[in-house]
Amino acid sequence: MSDSNAFMMTPKDISARVLVQEHLAHEHLKNMPSIVDVGAQKKRIKRLLKQQNATLVAHYYTDALVQELAEETGGCISDSLEMARFGSQTSASTLIVAGVHFMGETAKILSPEKRVLVPTLEATCSLDIGCPADEFTAFCDAHPDHTVVVYANTSAAVKARADWVVTSGIAVKLMEHLAAEDKPIIWGPDQHLGRYIAKQTGTDMLLWPGSCIVHDEFKVLGVEQLKQVYPDAALLVHPESSYAMAEIADFVGSTTQLIKAAQEMPNKEFIVATDRGIFYKMQQAAPDKLLMEAPTAGNSATCRSCAHCPWMAMNDLDKIEQVLLLGHNEIIIDPALQQQALKPLQRLMDFAAAS
Repeated sequence: MSDSNAFMMTPKDISARVLVQEHLAHEHLKNMPSIVDVGAQKKRIKRLLKQQNATLVAHYYTDALVQELAEETGGCISDSLEMARFGSQTSASTLIVAGVHFMGETAKILSPEKRVLVPTLEATCSLDIGCPADEFTAFCDAHPDHTVVVYANTSAAVKARADWVVTSGIAVKLMEHLAAEDKPIIWGPDQHLGRYIAKQTGTDMLLWPGSCIVHDEFKVLGVEQLKQVYPDAALLVHPESSYAMAEIADFVGSTTQLIKAAQEMPNKEFIVATDRGIFYKMQQAAPDKLLMEAPTAGNSATCRSCAHCPWMAMNDLDKIEQVLLLGHNEIIIDPALQQQALKPLQRLMDFAAAS
């Protein structure tokens, strides 16, 4: 396993990291709307969704009010690929994708005939912006004998350069399959997930050195100190976290797998190292369990955690209502690019269906 030296932190990447750190520091100060205001707004949005034959698909990391609305209107709450798959199978002609930009693109790739709107075009992902299509393409072209596997958290252009698109939930199984073909692998963009998969499968991979700057915030020392207060708590870790976090975890898995683990593991207390937006569905699945956010800052077991992606936090009821009223923030993808990006996505879905 080796790392690419092709990527350097740019001012844009540094700015993104500062954005996350500032958000983590002040997120707890956010004002909540009144119950009356929320109820009235949700009624208006539901009416607009029905009028426009639209459905709301939301990621596990979005605000609980957004997830609740998706649930109440027959939409979808899931990971990025299942969001896109749901969108392709629904009879709705308009998809409102509450998440980040690449999720809207993925929905459009799988449903080119549908109108895909996002609450804001500003919501992005550090894995996406840290893997520019031109630089990644040049990197892949320099290793033409390698099979290119990219994480779903990438742009349509990066997906179009890949042989396979993969999600964290099926990554290990897919890499075991590819390892049997004995071909060298380029993995991008999440180096932490890449290292975790390499350790699990013994696969030698050339890694693009990207990372999720939210999951990077989780600290081993803080978790160990919190475990001193809650010694029976199980640690659930998303593999976008550092490998040091994965090594001390009781369970490592995708968002869907983490929810299932909280439901099925016998522990009554869980420390969760991923975006706290997951607690909405996790608490539904395990109502009798105590869920705690893994520490991201501070010292000792009283360490505060505000582990919530600032870009996911941009999705709110106001923006969803506005996008339905104005019809803006539409995701447009060049048809040729859409066809090229569809190939590795379809390959993944076919593999998942056969597994």
